[in-house]
Amino acid sequence: MRHVALLIETTGSYGRGLLAGIARYNRERGGWSTYFRPQGMNEAPPAWLRGWKGDGMLVRIHSAELAEVVRQVGVPVVNLRGIVPGLPFPYVTVDHAQVAELAARHLLDRGLRHFGFCGRPRGTNPTLDERADHFRRVIEAAGGTHSLFPSASEVWEQEQERLAEWVMSLPKPAGIMAANDERGLQVLDACRRCGAAVPDEVAVIGADNDPLLCELAIPPLSSVDVNSEKVGYEAAALLDRMMEGHRPPARIRRLAPRGVVTRRSTDTIASEDEEVSAAVRYIREHACRGLQVTDVLRFMGMSRASLQQRMKRILNRTIHDEIQRVRLNRAQTLLAMSGLTIKQVARESGFSSVQYMTRVFRALVGETPARYRASRAK
Repeated sequence: MRHVALLIETTGSYGRGLLAGIARYNRERGGWSTYFRPQGMNEAPPAWLRGWKGDGMLVRIHSAELAEVVRQVGVPVVNLRGIVPGLPFPYVTVDHAQVAELAARHLLDRGLRHFGFCGRPRGTNPTLDERADHFRRVIEAAGGTHSLFPSASEVWEQEQERLAEWVMSLPKPAGIMAANDERGLQVLDACRRCGAAVPDEVAVIGADNDPLLCELAIPPLSSVDVNSEKVGYEAAALLDRMMEGHRPPARIRRLAPRGVVTRRSTDTIASEDEEVSAAVRYIREHACRGLQVTDVLRFMGMSRASLQQRMKRILNRTIHDEIQRVRLNRAQTLLAMSGLTIKQVARESGFSSVQYMTRVFRALVGETPARYRASRAK
């Protein structure tokens, strides 16, 4: 039986998700004896590690000191945190560019044109910097305006006052991506302080989908589910191969996030055209129930030419495009987060057949539903 040490914090949902994935791999294939003690973020290397005799380690390396202690143990190691550059260990993580793109597209789909990003001071955490950079690129490519929260303070009240001033300075309506859910909680608090209505004036989305933080927020925080359980599972599989004598990969292993979990903080349509807003709300409520363009026109009492022109101008999408977009988003969510068969997913999403859903997936996502599910399942 192999002995594996786990140096992963239990204070946040990301670390707990990693541990859940590692545990699942161990139940299914590993059969390891695991050495684990609950710990917080950024703790000093444990005393027992320097003399530990085992076979492998899964570690969230947060400092050069910890990296050196881990290296001296002399066993295969897989790193699960990317804040220390130049480490000699293979690294498995979520694809942070995809996280930022999902958040940006989610806000853009709501008709917003002004955006902000709230992260940490540059250089504090390279993975959060990566989210910030890609979010800005996606927004600018779509023709939106972009603002970056410029500073951070260790003093809570000072930080919240600065954050509230920044929120007030954004053109409204605005969409804000917070680098993670902790920052999202702070952004929503700042919105309440300065009187910015969420989601009508400011829509906010976080990342990591920590259920506790998302539900603690007022209103509840939409967030990108980064699928940390999948990251933990794949890291455990990689460590198992390394302990069998296989060479580790030279590249960073980046895994796709599962998708956006929508809550009240982004439940909005940014449009001064009340009829377009009403049409979009109707589509979002009924698109997965066999809705047709003619049904929307009948509900609105408008001609196709009139509603189509106004939706195209405001959302850059036709009526049919919006129906397909809602169905596709629903299908993506069910594929990543449910155990329904692909046939059931097609039916629940409003597609007339699996074949039609597959054609839409190939055209708009670039892969089949089956491949999409395989890359994002836990």
